[in-house]
Amino acid sequence: MSRQEFCHKCSERHNCHEVYRQLGKVEGPSVVFKVVVAFLLPLMVFIAALAVFEKILAGVVNTEQLQTALVFLLAALVTFAFILIIKAINKQFSGQR
Repeated sequence: MSRQEFCHKCSERHNCHEVYRQLGKVEGPSVVFKVVVAFLLPLMVFIAALAVFEKILAGVVNTEQLQTALVFLLAALVTFAFILIIKAINKQFSGQR
């Protein structure tokens, strides 16, 4: 289906540009902080936990495969706990408004 055919069948074809112009003028709060907390922070926590647990378990566990599995599992648990804490904090703050 070509673009012309698609636009020909569209009910908003006469004011399409105006619809996009109005959508572009919509103002709202910045979501940068929420994006960082939701995506970047858990990733950083996971990577930091990997590094910390690798240092801790380096002298304790002799088998490299077991050490890798334990480090990954512990880092995943720490990250999961972090996400749960952040969700609880968000729920607490959203309940106060």
